[in-house]
Amino acid sequence: MNIGWLYLTIAITSEVIGSMGLKASQGFSKTLPSIIVGVGYTSAFYFLSLTLKTLPLSLAYAVWAGLGTALIAILGVLFFKEHLGITAWLGLVLIIVGVVLLNLSGAKH
Repeated sequence: MNIGWLYLTIAITSEVIGSMGLKASQGFSKTLPSIIVGVGYTSAFYFLSLTLKTLPLSLAYAVWAGLGTALIAILGVLFFKEHLGITAWLGLVLIIVGVVLLNLSGAKH
């Protein structure tokens, strides 16, 4: 396994945690969630930068943004009782399909 994929997984996880903290911080009015935002986003960008040592930017950023978006949407439904209509769900499926197709394209560093 390319270490870049591990770093990218950590970057996505960190970004998702930071985004969940952003919602929970209520405009940075709550201390602990606000700290989680800072740590989450800082570590996300750090690990994304490490990812780019071994994976091409186009692939890494598409996977990071696409999967992060899909995960946040799903977690918003589960934890914050947000509603996604059929069009939004279709959009998430298309994002995931796009990320898979990009990976299958064999982008090289």
